[in-house]
Amino acid sequence: MLVCVMIPTWYVTFEVQQRGILPRQRSPRETKTFATEQEAKLFARAKRDEGLSVFAGTINPHLPRRVIPSSGINAWLADDQDSAAPPDTSNSD
Repeated sequence: MLVCVMIPTWYVTFEVQQRGILPRQRSPRETKTFATEQEAKLFARAKRDEGLSVFAGTINPHLPRRVIPSSGINAWLADDQDSAAPPDTSNSD
């Protein structure tokens, strides 16, 4: 039996909701990995919609290397929507 396993090439890191009282200030985070950029974007969008700080990127040694800081997440997610939208076929004449 042949089994095809996709190797994760993308990661999404997001802040974890703080529970209880922490003895010192810190920024707890959790990271999940994904086989495709599309899967990573779906997950990142869900976490961003929850109001969490999110950043993403490719896992080494995947090339080209990409790092998307939290300040660039909205643009990265918008790239996906722009490419998924059908071309504008309206006639403005």
